[in-house]
Amino acid sequence: MMRRTRWTISTAAVVLAAAFTSSGTAQDVGADIVIRGGTVYPGDAAPFRGDVAIKGDRIVYVGPQAPGPAKRVIDATGLVVAPGFIDPHTHVDNALASSDPAARLVLPFLTQGVTTAFLGVDGSGDPDMDKTFGRAKIGAEGMMDGFGQSTRDYGINFATYVGLGAVRLKVIGPADRAPTAAETAKMTALVSDAMCAGALGLSTGLFYAPQSFARRPEVVALAKAAAAKGGVYDSHIRDESSYTIGLKGAIDEALAFGREAGIPVHIAHIKALGVDVHGQAGAIIAQIEAAQKAGQIVHADQYPWSASGTGLSAALMPRWAQDGGRAAMLKRFDEPATMAKMRAEIADNLRRRGGPSALLITSGPSGAEGKTLEAIAKDAGVDPIDAAIDILKQREAGVASFNQSEADIAAFIRRPWVVTSSDASQGHPRYYASFARKYALYVKDKKVIDLQTFIDRSTSTTADMFGLSERGRLERGAFADVIAFDPNRFGPRADYTHPTMLSTGMRFVVVNGQLAIEEGEVTGAAAGRPLPRTPKPGSCP
Repeated sequence: MMRRTRWTISTAAVVLAAAFTSSGTAQDVGADIVIRGGTVYPGDAAPFRGDVAIKGDRIVYVGPQAPGPAKRVIDATGLVVAPGFIDPHTHVDNALASSDPAARLVLPFLTQGVTTAFLGVDGSGDPDMDKTFGRAKIGAEGMMDGFGQSTRDYGINFATYVGLGAVRLKVIGPADRAPTAAETAKMTALVSDAMCAGALGLSTGLFYAPQSFARRPEVVALAKAAAAKGGVYDSHIRDESSYTIGLKGAIDEALAFGREAGIPVHIAHIKALGVDVHGQAGAIIAQIEAAQKAGQIVHADQYPWSASGTGLSAALMPRWAQDGGRAAMLKRFDEPATMAKMRAEIADNLRRRGGPSALLITSGPSGAEGKTLEAIAKDAGVDPIDAAIDILKQREAGVASFNQSEADIAAFIRRPWVVTSSDASQGHPRYYASFARKYALYVKDKKVIDLQTFIDRSTSTTADMFGLSERGRLERGAFADVIAFDPNRFGPRADYTHPTMLSTGMRFVVVNGQLAIEEGEVTGAAAGRPLPRTPKPGSCP
């Protein structure tokens, strides 16, 4: 069950789109670019051999042969032509906020064909939408809904959530306690204001401290504030394994939040994490589809890797040990009685993740990166728990945790309500290669899904879930986010030991009508745009 919501665009673009839809053709209006003779996958229909014509930032023709002249004709013979991929769960916030224009191109995404990404996930979304969108303050003349123009150039389009974690830290801090009535009012006001300024909805990361300290009344109150503006509830659920309430219990909790708040639920990077829950994908699928049959809007995204990525403290440390933040946690390391209790829980967390050989340090102190926790412990001649604590005393570390079964991954991939994502984070190859890997491994090699299904669930299905009504499809009047790749060469180069290798085989990438990748080479064009979501009509001042 999908719901469409209009997104903010300029009045001129609305008029132009209407003209294309009613009577425009490439011959009528001319074309800047024609992508000719490729196998066209429109995003929600069967493929055909034909052309896609672009004028300005819009598609003006999709069909067997674009009539009339064009300023540029691209020979796409033998290539797959598709809408630009949409990644609904990423951690590229820092790249897009960078003062470095090269970083803001986000080349690891463009070289996979990703033209739109969502930020502010796992509860991290800053409530200051102007800051995230890099724009002048609200009220710029001539903009719909009062959204100001961006003051920066970007390689890709992006939307963002407002995050429970960011809001909670701003109002309460890192403490393990419930908010007062006054604090709840402050937090809901921040969420409401962010929604009116263009947020997608509310994201949560209930697995992570201090968000793990939030209970049902707090989460529901904030979700209701997002629901009132037409938003989505996106959640890294409280437990993807067997830490606290278990995988099934965490899904139940997320569904309950959605029902109580009256808001669509999106499960972030759905998985069965750890040896205790391997084989549970079927039960989780049945649980979600029962809710859908009962009328609830529920969907999910998934990255195509058997290793998750997180922080070492998030993977191993009990949440009570993180009450008060990092400084408080470090102090507890020096308390013998506290450490005795902590060690037992760390040992169990390490067990459920598959042991020290299944934890690869992807970022951290010098000498630790690229090694498993088992190897680091052996080199130092200490127990793996002591090795982990020694690392954390120096600094937080990133880990790739090999904790999923291929059978569970494939089961989730097949569901029509599970779309492609990357959960892109530095140090993990999913930043550079998630869409390329899904195609190469699960379409070409293992044949878990076919090519059309992969494209649809990387484009139009995602667009429909989140209301991107003019992206995600190749159709007349849509924004011209278009990719063309070589089906024989498109694939990943990044892996766990070489996580920063760009993918191959993406021949052309067009973002809002401008070529960002041309004949496999980066052009340097930065045509991406912030995509503030228009709130429910009448819900904002």
